[in-house]
Amino acid sequence: MRKLLSVLSVCIAFGAGIVSSAQAEDSFPSRAIRLVVGFGPGGATDTFARIFSVALGKTLNETVIVENVSGASGYIGWTKVASSAPDGYTLMMAENALVIRPGFKDIEPQFDPLTQFTPIAFAATSPLAICVANTIKADSMKQLIALSKASSKKLTFASAGVTSVSQLVWDVVREGAGIQTMDIPYRGGGPAMADLIAGHVDMTLPSSQVAKPLIADKRIKCLAVTGKDRSPALPQVPTVDQAGIKHADVDLRFWFSMFGPKGMPDAVTAKLQKAVQDALKDPELVARLKALDITPEYAGGAELKARVANDIKNWTAFIQSAGLKGR
Repeated sequence: MRKLLSVLSVCIAFGAGIVSSAQAEDSFPSRAIRLVVGFGPGGATDTFARIFSVALGKTLNETVIVENVSGASGYIGWTKVASSAPDGYTLMMAENALVIRPGFKDIEPQFDPLTQFTPIAFAATSPLAICVANTIKADSMKQLIALSKASSKKLTFASAGVTSVSQLVWDVVREGAGIQTMDIPYRGGGPAMADLIAGHVDMTLPSSQVAKPLIADKRIKCLAVTGKDRSPALPQVPTVDQAGIKHADVDLRFWFSMFGPKGMPDAVTAKLQKAVQDALKDPELVARLKALDITPEYAGGAELKARVANDIKNWTAFIQSAGLKGR
């Protein structure tokens, strides 16, 4: 009889656990959500995340707090999210730096976004802008290439960090254009841009939304953008292709996507996907993104996972063929 009661107690407790878990999923979210950005304030991902978090919070009827966890070109923030409880309350807004790092086989520890995260939704894209300091005597990519070849001193290029999107996209453009530069990695795009404005470095590659107001104020110059078409925000600036630069077959734009820790409940993931999709239709958000040259582009978790896999393959091929090192 005691054995029977013991078995029944275990069954009741197990059943109660299932009900409790289901109730938690049904009530999600019931408290504030953290949206981690793996870079410091002022960069492209941070800018997008802070604007998007407002619309997402309205859709979820809950507060969404952006948390900057910078260092190691995004890796510290990514691993913090990957090791968090998979309950939907710690999420990550990431960019294509996430698919670039796996191509560097010399970096330890290895990192695999396909196995360490739950892909939630693809959210938006934005071109990058090839920017130079006002002290650089070049107003086009053709003139920059000529300047590079004529000078015995290498131009300095400020990236958002080793293995960052800005560094790797520049490596693609640099290889295609035949420009020699000395790379200087920063802890995020914000500090890199600050030093460009101050004239401490010659070049950097921010997103167009970060560059636009600085170009308008004539604090820096923009020579090309990385989109497939000219940027509506910078219509006077040619694309890399229009500037006559051939390059490897990789996507040179920023993309922004939301991920969570591996093992998130399907019901919570589905709620977040719907919330992202609805938030991207918010008229106020759409207007703000348009002004910053960010294009909303929703895709669900399955499509995001496929894109991540394809981008890892393409970037790895370029990194290996170019002999690039992560250290």
